[in-house]
Amino acid sequence: MEWNVYLAGEIHSDWRLEIRNGIEKNHLPIEISAPVTDHPASDDVGVNILGDEDKAFWKDHKGGKINAIRTRALIEQADIVVVKFGEKYRQWNAAFDAGYASALGKKLIVIHPEEHTHALKEVDSAALAVCQTADQVIEILKYVTVKE
Repeated sequence: MEWNVYLAGEIHSDWRLEIRNGIEKNHLPIEISAPVTDHPASDDVGVNILGDEDKAFWKDHKGGKINAIRTRALIEQADIVVVKFGEKYRQWNAAFDAGYASALGKKLIVIHPEEHTHALKEVDSAALAVCQTADQVIEILKYVTVKE
């Protein structure tokens, strides 16, 4: 079986690359998918395709809907959803992705620093594993995808 793992959440670090490299190094039967991680491209997709907006709300509204096409489709196709909450920014999109995945009954793995435990207690409650590092995620993926 090839597993489909969606990597949701923060886009300001190379955590996805760490997980991708760990999957390749360990020859795991996993296909990775993710949102668009080019922040300006993601923010501007709506106005770039559908035209300029005078108000930031409508610009974000257009972009958010177009990004949701990709995000929702890939989460729906995923066997496992990994959501990383970063240290710098409030990650409303990550929380939404975690909630959407949970509502769909997806297997959810969450990554965040220990100091975010209280703020993310509801998200953590929905997760099957709560990690602090990409290495921990890789170890979980190794364990669950092993063929016996």
